[in-house]
Amino acid sequence: MTDLPFGDRTDFENADRGRIASRTPGIVTNAQGQVVWDGDVFSFLDGECPASVHPSLWRQSQLCAKQGLYEVTEGVYQVRGLDLSNMTLVEGERGVIVIDPLVSNETAAAALALYREHRGDRPVTGLIYTHSHIDHFGGAEGVLPEGGPDGIPILAPEGFTEHAVAENVYAGTAMARRGVYHTGATLPRNPQGMVGTGLGQTASTGTVSLIPPTRDITRTGQEEVIDGVRIVFQITPGTEAPAEMNFHFPGHRALCLAENATHNLHNLLTLRGALVRDARVWSRYLDEAIALFADDTDVAFASHHWPTWGREAIVGFLAEQRDLYAYLHDQTLRMLNQGMTGIEIAEQIELPPALERAWHARGYYGSVSHNVKAVYQRYMGWFDGNPAHLWRHPPVEESRRYLDCMGGASKVLALARDYTAQGDLRFAATLLNHVVFADPDNADAKTSLAEVYQRLGEGAECGTWRNFYLTGAMELRQGVTATPFGISEGMTAGLTTEQLFDSLAIRVNGPKAWNEHLTIDWSFTDTGDRYRTTLTHGALTHRKAPGDGTGANLTVTLTQPQLLGMLTGKGTQDVTTEGDTSALHRLMGVLDNPDPAFPIVTP
Repeated sequence: MTDLPFGDRTDFENADRGRIASRTPGIVTNAQGQVVWDGDVFSFLDGECPASVHPSLWRQSQLCAKQGLYEVTEGVYQVRGLDLSNMTLVEGERGVIVIDPLVSNETAAAALALYREHRGDRPVTGLIYTHSHIDHFGGAEGVLPEGGPDGIPILAPEGFTEHAVAENVYAGTAMARRGVYHTGATLPRNPQGMVGTGLGQTASTGTVSLIPPTRDITRTGQEEVIDGVRIVFQITPGTEAPAEMNFHFPGHRALCLAENATHNLHNLLTLRGALVRDARVWSRYLDEAIALFADDTDVAFASHHWPTWGREAIVGFLAEQRDLYAYLHDQTLRMLNQGMTGIEIAEQIELPPALERAWHARGYYGSVSHNVKAVYQRYMGWFDGNPAHLWRHPPVEESRRYLDCMGGASKVLALARDYTAQGDLRFAATLLNHVVFADPDNADAKTSLAEVYQRLGEGAECGTWRNFYLTGAMELRQGVTATPFGISEGMTAGLTTEQLFDSLAIRVNGPKAWNEHLTIDWSFTDTGDRYRTTLTHGALTHRKAPGDGTGANLTVTLTQPQLLGMLTGKGTQDVTTEGDTSALHRLMGVLDNPDPAFPIVTP
């Protein structure tokens, strides 16, 4: 391990600075009394680092576990440690502006209550979403008055709703399944299990909502005044999220950095899956933030972790974050253009010593290794140019052939154990993975692979790598713990009609629908829109189609929520049809249901 400056306690001092009070106990329940957040379960982090956790990750988890209401500067407060993300509150003339209402309604309401307990029962007079990830908008209903926004301005970067919904719908089931590994959701909270994600501890499990914004931020330099508070915006699309923004409070000399500059190396491609982010523009937006705001800033805060105070420290922090993403991008491209593949670059690249020793540049959530591969993927795609990799067998068939070549499962098991004994856990995992995929009932192979994954997890500095390895070990030993996933009813307000039809099309079983030819018109009484869907050659397409239904097999009259109900199995109650009603049944008959518990570490 790098000789890291464990004696430097600056981060601990900053994480404690401005503390007013904690929520006691640090537990949040829903209306049914079920626990949706338990921060107290991480109290074991108060102790010394055990052998089962990387010391650097233990330190980061200790910092992330700090919980309570904190004063950032006069009139600006944060609630930290009540969810994966932070909620920031800025006091205005009549009430308080909420920035990023956490993951779920219950934790958001608890965070607002903690603020009000110590700062007075101020009404919410504005809501700002920094970007389009669920931990920054999911608790909206928990802070807005019952019945909706009622004239309260809700600000977000342009494109927010489209990206917020798309990420949670189109590939939502697969992302949620991989997210179980990413966050360690099913792992025990203890030194042998989940100790955090590096970005925060974990995500709450309460009710998710999405209240669409009422005002878009479309350009850098745009100014808005909410409840007497002047805000200057910087749009940063393509950085940590497709729709994201930083913004400055001139009257408070405070800069919100969203999730573009946090106290870790972030992801260019998350292990749970997402669009590949652009390290080049990420770096440039951080440099632009320095130029735009540094001279008028005394404190910089973000939607995760703790603030940074003082112009010199802020500029140093932002400059190192800027150079971190620029270096990963440029060096990957340099070596890529010398013929190296992503895997080869990830093995060879080294960070400059100053960045290697900077705590906020450590790979607690992202990592140098998988971020380099993400840069490679962004430019070159999945194929590394080697013809041998162009048409490989799928994992099960490839594994069976490897075992045949190497003399069978027992011989490969013996070789894997030798590599394990030599400390080459990476290749041991590769060999054992082939045995498990070729022979899923081989208990010895699964046990051995679980042990290797356990050791790899315990040695990982990156919180998400640890969670992946340990969850893989647990599922090899115990099987898959089902974590059902579906579109939350609280997200329906953000779904456009086009996105609903897209989510329907994704579920069509192509071969099953090859011989179907259906045209259905959909007339929406709540929006006044009319759409035509066509199912041909196993593909369901849609377009706006004003008309009288000529040429359609069926016309369906309904509301947008009724369409969502049909997609989620609630039937066609109160839906009006005209024409061949069998067309609707035939369409529904070719839809697949996604599997939220598909296997990952076994075939």
